[in-house]
Amino acid sequence: MLKGFKDFIMRGNVIDLAVAVVIGAAFTAVVNAVVASVITPLIEIFWKADDTGTVGFPIPDLYGGTVTFPVGDLINAVISFLAVAVVVYFVFVLPMNTWKERQAAKAGVTEQEEEKLPTEQELLIQIRDLLEKQDKTRI
Repeated sequence: MLKGFKDFIMRGNVIDLAVAVVIGAAFTAVVNAVVASVITPLIEIFWKADDTGTVGFPIPDLYGGTVTFPVGDLINAVISFLAVAVVVYFVFVLPMNTWKERQAAKAGVTEQEEEKLPTEQELLIQIRDLLEKQDKTRI
């Protein structure tokens, strides 16, 4: 029972998914604080906030007011995502892949060439040829 559980947990996609969810949730607060404390003030240097405090491009609307496209929020979200992705990759995914490679090397497993499967285009050509052959036999 424990061996089956270990095999299930050691699958790459299960580990990757678990790591992404846990670290993403735990690290989001830290990234949001850094973005709000450092990145947002830097963005406000280049774009003036409107009356509501939104940083972005003010565009005049049809009724005499302005509409601000919140570029600052977009930049903050992109930076937050990249920071979390970098941490998840370098702290968890890369070491796990390295560990798996070392385990495979210790076990003496070498990379074998997989049987090369035909490409989608090659399969379509084969299907076309078979259909042409079938049509010729019907005539």
